[in-house]
Amino acid sequence: MTSDTTQTEPVAEKTETDPERLRNLITGARVVLWDFDGPICRLFARHSAERVAADLVEWLEGRGLHGLLTEAERESLDPHVVLRAVDRRHPGSDLVAELEERLTQEELRAASSAMPTAYADPLIRTWTAVGARLAITTNNSPRIVRTYLTGRGLLSCFAPHIYGRTQDLHHLKPDPHCLNRALNAIGAAPSAALMIGDTPSDLEAALRAAVPFLGYARNDRKAKLLREAGAEVVVESLEPLLTLLRG
Repeated sequence: MTSDTTQTEPVAEKTETDPERLRNLITGARVVLWDFDGPICRLFARHSAERVAADLVEWLEGRGLHGLLTEAERESLDPHVVLRAVDRRHPGSDLVAELEERLTQEELRAASSAMPTAYADPLIRTWTAVGARLAITTNNSPRIVRTYLTGRGLLSCFAPHIYGRTQDLHHLKPDPHCLNRALNAIGAAPSAALMIGDTPSDLEAALRAAVPFLGYARNDRKAKLLREAGAEVVVESLEPLLTLLRG
């Protein structure tokens, strides 16, 4: 072992998964705001989100609305991109309401085969047991969130604090609306909360709500996107969080 006085190796900079930074985030959180699809489960693990997006585009084209979307929007393979695009051009319309309901029905079908994120269930139960208040802040329909949580026996850990997509689609993240709703309902200051999300839009919403952020990335690609967006702490497993809480 090299002594402090003779050490020649440079001291490593703190990384996104530095244990002390992670510990500070966890121990400082009295309220935990969870994104749903990603940190809690893979909603479209067996029911492709890309296929859902393509079906929404096909449905629009079947109504003669091919020109409503740009080429990039048609090829995004993200149902929320399609939904937002239509809402920007026809806000509050029956068309948007019908498209949103079609997406909700697809999400409900996906919920039955969603894959739980590793360690999410025990982490949620443990965080609840040690006295934290939990809420869901998601762009998914609150109907499917309740369906999934009920099936996993987790609804009581969150209810009634489930804040998801409404027909006011301009409130979808990165707008911080659902985070602010949760904080106001629970009666918590942003500094006492923690947002767990897996996309740059989750990070932006947390920043705009002044809530500390923890990035969850199930693969290197998602981790890279979060870090490039400015996330300072990113984990690729929820296990370290569970270990910290149990310790």
